[in-house]
Amino acid sequence: MPQFIIYACPVGPLAEQLETYFEKSQQLCGPNAAHAYMPHCTLTGFFNDEEGAIAPYIRTIETVLAANRALIPEPPILIKQLTFRPDWHGLELSANGLKQLVAIFAAQATSPTRLEPLRLKDWLHLSLAYEFNAPCEPRLRQLADTLINLTAPVNWELRFYQRNPDNSWQCHGNWPLDNPSDFTGK
Repeated sequence: MPQFIIYACPVGPLAEQLETYFEKSQQLCGPNAAHAYMPHCTLTGFFNDEEGAIAPYIRTIETVLAANRALIPEPPILIKQLTFRPDWHGLELSANGLKQLVAIFAAQATSPTRLEPLRLKDWLHLSLAYEFNAPCEPRLRQLADTLINLTAPVNWELRFYQRNPDNSWQCHGNWPLDNPSDFTGK
């Protein structure tokens, strides 16, 4: 059964800096667990469902977005800080309106073929590196400090992804959060 998830993904100059960081960090220290994903903020946990449920999920996302545009402030996601822990590096994020919106989606997204409830994420963040070799920590920190400007322009998109058994990704819809006047998926 396919796995699905909802992310908020950055686009624009900050996203380009993050992509550069991911490339250079892999060259410098080899892959870490963050390299298995695109830069993102996780809004739900993975959930399993049939492929036939994709269209109803997309309709529910679009309905919830259209009915609750007022929940999305400008900017939709605040970057609080760049955090470096011995086992995790990333951006700490805040997005209470987006969390409310995803909770509404979770309440309305019913599916007879999904066996578990949707799990909502409370700690919003964007991971840069984790499960990396401990000796690489100072180099990864320096690279992030050098490449990532937290004040760089950024827009955010809500995205509905499917992760395939071969760990490839398929985006079934994306909706701009910074300009919510048009919440029709692409």
